[in-house]
Amino acid sequence: MDVNGKLFKKFLERQAAYEQQQGKSAAEKQHSKGKLTARERIDLLFDNNTFEEIDAFSTAAPSGGEFGRIVTAYGDGVIIGHGKINGRLAFAYAQDFAIMGGSLGAVHATKISKIQDMALKMGAPIIGLIDSGGARIQEGVSSLAGYAGIFNRNVRASGVIPQISVIMGPAAGGAVYSPSITDFVFMTNKTSYMFVTGPNVVKEVLNEDVSFDDLGGAMVHMKKSGIAHFVYEDEENTIRGLQKLLTYLPSNNLENPPIIDLRDTEERIEERLREIVPDDPNKPYDIKEVINLIIDKGSFFEVSEGFAMNIVVGFARLKGKTIGIIANQPKVLAGTLDINSSVKSARFIRFCDSFNIPILTFEDVPGFLPGLDQEHNGIIRHGAKLLYAYADATVPKITVILRKSYGGAYCVMNSKNLGGDFNFAWPTAEIAVMGPEGAVSILYRKELLESDDPAKLKKDLALKYREEIANPYVADEKGYIDEVIDPAVTRKKLISAFEALENKHVNVPSRKHGNIPL
Repeated sequence: MDVNGKLFKKFLERQAAYEQQQGKSAAEKQHSKGKLTARERIDLLFDNNTFEEIDAFSTAAPSGGEFGRIVTAYGDGVIIGHGKINGRLAFAYAQDFAIMGGSLGAVHATKISKIQDMALKMGAPIIGLIDSGGARIQEGVSSLAGYAGIFNRNVRASGVIPQISVIMGPAAGGAVYSPSITDFVFMTNKTSYMFVTGPNVVKEVLNEDVSFDDLGGAMVHMKKSGIAHFVYEDEENTIRGLQKLLTYLPSNNLENPPIIDLRDTEERIEERLREIVPDDPNKPYDIKEVINLIIDKGSFFEVSEGFAMNIVVGFARLKGKTIGIIANQPKVLAGTLDINSSVKSARFIRFCDSFNIPILTFEDVPGFLPGLDQEHNGIIRHGAKLLYAYADATVPKITVILRKSYGGAYCVMNSKNLGGDFNFAWPTAEIAVMGPEGAVSILYRKELLESDDPAKLKKDLALKYREEIANPYVADEKGYIDEVIDPAVTRKKLISAFEALENKHVNVPSRKHGNIPL
């Protein structure tokens, strides 16, 4: 055999050894837990035959000493590379739990940092498929330094390229902080977990017994902490959800989102919208029905569906173009703004503004949620985040007031003076400092105390207040509303308004950055 033949044989032997490492036993172990292997996840994520792996044969250097037992496997427990998703360039890393529990050592971290740098340089999304026990204890400070390098790159790329984390197993300790910095977090129910300290530490320190699911399972982070934006029942659907999300997003902050023509007519009239708001101002209705009647049919993709459900946020399309939607939900807490809904919507607005996604607000808000719990936990500060996010955003911003718009909540929800480009109202809109009942209780306190029938007098005065003060025509005449519109033609009005705003440009003051009330 000639020299070239020997060299090629060695090449083939390495390839075979790497394939064997990704072998049947490792796959069976993952499958028994209801999980896919790192390789299967990559194959499912990327378009067929487009993924190109990098640094497949990197190995960890043994650290030596009594605690230096390290498995020197090819790849050091993480697959990195690039390929096409829906025909567009994307970069990814997938941690391999079969190799030292997917733990992060120096080489493992260097590989992730390398693919992060490449994604930022090329202006393409970076996706992390996370399945890791956390820092590799045997490597000590080198592992911690590796995490810090990843976090640093997360921050540098924030607002420049979409960063998406997909939790597909454990993410413990330092492993949770990179996902928390990224734009969106996906989790798979029953097989993925996130926590800073695990059940064993909780037991040791607090003497409390808690399961993995109850401490940091997908549903906990979807409904209670708000960390998980999307939860699916299996890994295949989780990855399909990620692929769908990417269809709404640009590759970077210098591009516009892709246009997908869903062949929905611009002129569509929805007469149902004329009657969707109940005659009784205290009766709820489902804001999602309003959204789905206006946008391109079937295009609404909700974000954080299970968290702070008194506000609805998500992506949709109007005439094929991506928009971000923020909408008060009268079905939950009467649509009031509280701490969680303020933070949820502020974060979503910041993302849309970073990536050139116009913002549409549907407003029906009686105010901020009252109470000791809200005040003592900082509703002032958290509500100010929403105010700040709206005012700071320079993308096209349109608001449609459907019903209630009272007090500070009117100001906060993209009002004209906060920077709304177009502000519309339906005839059912009520715009005032406070609700009619509260207003007349203050304005006519003496008359109500002296009345023989205070309940009837209050009802009559409230009706008069609603007709003369809390109606959209007063705001329209003063220029705070651009137009009171027929609800049935809302879709047409919005398409026209967003088209008028396509070349919007805002000169902002020169500064390093603002100081959002964190």
